[in-house]
Amino acid sequence: MFTADRSEQRKYLAHAWGKHNSNQTLDPLELQLVKIIEKHPEYQNIINDLDTEYFPEQGRTNPFLHINLHLTLQDQISLNQPKGIKQIYSNLLKKYNDAHQVEHIMMEHIAEMIFNSQKYNKPMDLGYYLRSLKELN
Repeated sequence: MFTADRSEQRKYLAHAWGKHNSNQTLDPLELQLVKIIEKHPEYQNIINDLDTEYFPEQGRTNPFLHINLHLTLQDQISLNQPKGIKQIYSNLLKKYNDAHQVEHIMMEHIAEMIFNSQKYNKPMDLGYYLRSLKELN
């Protein structure tokens, strides 16, 4: 799953969802992805459409990117990397009392960090990312 190949990432997601729908045993990563997809019924019927392009100017969310941002954030929180993110998540969870909503709020900041890194051809600014998240508390 951890590959830069977009096609392989999409195939892995679709395969995990297919295994879930046919009641096959899932490995831990597949189970984590399936739990994310279950919270997004709007993606469940399109997860097998591996070739559709999603551009921001179309006003459509890229379901594959969205699911992978959830996965990224969940991994950051479980590892507390960058350091302090677990506490930020905890504080926001107390404030909003909805884990999925908190993930969406935090994911906007991950997406912004990635966008700026790509736009300016610079490394991801984890310091700015954490500061922007702390401002949400």
